Amino acid sequence: MSNYETQQLQALDELLINQFEEENHLVTAYDIPKVTALREKHFKDFLTTGFPDSTHEKWRFSEIESMLEQQYVHALEPQITEKNIEELFRCEVHNFNTEIISLLNGWFHDSDSGLQTTSDGVVVGSFRAAMKAYPALFEKYYGEIAHSENNSFVSINTALVQDGVFIYVPDGVKASKTLQIIKLIDHNENNFVQNRNLIILGRNSHLSLMHCDDSINHFTSLVNTVTEIFVAENANFELYKLQNLNDQSGLVNSTFIKQEANSNIKTNTLTFNCGMIRNNIEVALDGKGAHADVLGLYLMDKQQHVDNQIRILHNQPNCTSNELFKGILDDEATAVFNGYIYVARDAQKTNAYQNNNNILLKPTATIDTMPFLEIYADDVKCSHGATIGQLDMEAMFYLRSRGISAANARLLLMYAFAADIIDNISIEPLRNRIDDMVKKRLRGELSVCEKCVLHCGSPEKEYNFEIDMSKL
Repeated sequence: MSNYETQQLQALDELLINQFEEENHLVTAYDIPKVTALREKHFKDFLTTGFPDSTHEKWRFSEIESMLEQQYVHALEPQITEKNIEELFRCEVHNFNTEIISLLNGWFHDSDSGLQTTSDGVVVGSFRAAMKAYPALFEKYYGEIAHSENNSFVSINTALVQDGVFIYVPDGVKASKTLQIIKLIDHNENNFVQNRNLIILGRNSHLSLMHCDDSINHFTSLVNTVTEIFVAENANFELYKLQNLNDQSGLVNSTFIKQEANSNIKTNTLTFNCGMIRNNIEVALDGKGAHADVLGLYLMDKQQHVDNQIRILHNQPNCTSNELFKGILDDEATAVFNGYIYVARDAQKTNAYQNNNNILLKPTATIDTMPFLEIYADDVKCSHGATIGQLDMEAMFYLRSRGISAANARLLLMYAFAADIIDNISIEPLRNRIDDMVKKRLRGELSVCEKCVLHCGSPEKEYNFEIDMSKL
């Protein structure tokens, strides 16, 4: 019996615990001392807490047990593939020139050393290779903001993760090209995949990053990704996350961002397909004058589920944040939005906005939305809100009265609802492509892509809406 066959007979938590205890030489083979010490600490934490279930307060609206009950393989070494990797990672967006970073089944794919420096001076490559090449940066940054409070997936990731993506933008460097992480799952068995990403922006730097999660077959996978992002003084960072996995798979995505003075970030999480997605996003505004836009759009149908847990921490004065998530749910799809804004006692002159809007296309679709403010300063402007409703019948009547069919009227109203998020994509070629993907998704034409999430297998179609959107 093969090693993987033996693994499949075990529950996932038993498999991972046994790997840490019995194959520790593989787990720690490329570590620096800090990484090994954090593995030991977080492994003990995981032994104490284990994986969550629906009895945990933070998971009571997300049924994670069915994903955890599957039998998985979890590779501690990269797997050999005979497939044409360059073809798998092909991404076609007109006039969109990116630096591609490829991950296959959790492992960085590059035939060279695993690290490169772009023409602009950005260091990018394998997380594992960077530990050896940049130990001082790992000593300073790694594990500093990714905490496991209410999230044992962070604990097991820190204990066992082997590879991922490392990006370092030195002081004053402004990346002219968008970096694009394409993370594919292609495996002939149920696969538990872990990645760790460490992204560091120096002072007065700039970076745009697109992160695509995709699968190209219909085996079950559970992907556990932890990302730490440090944005120094006066730096600007944009992150676009595109999620398009098959209906059998789950994704737990935990992103931690720390901002210094006068820095600006924008995150935009676009969810098109997956059986179960949990997005944990925490942004700490730790320097005066920092600003954060935290946006998201989810389009779910069938029995898909998405859970967005967003925490914005205003720890310093004169900071601003804008949080807007929108969702369209059809069939028996379910969603959760838990938005939390914290304003520290000394964080005066805070301006924080939070909103979650949802459209339920059928009575069987459900959303649990919980906006929340915790404020300890007195000179602030903070607001939050949530809406749940159906398509506007007056707007539908307006469209129908002008000769628009019922199906097209529904599509136009849904598109107009989603446009607020799409319009916030500042990269024009990407915005145009996402705009097209949203239209296809709303028509039910977009399924899991054959390649990168931005490369649709179906022929290109132009959708022209010659309607005054201000009337909707």
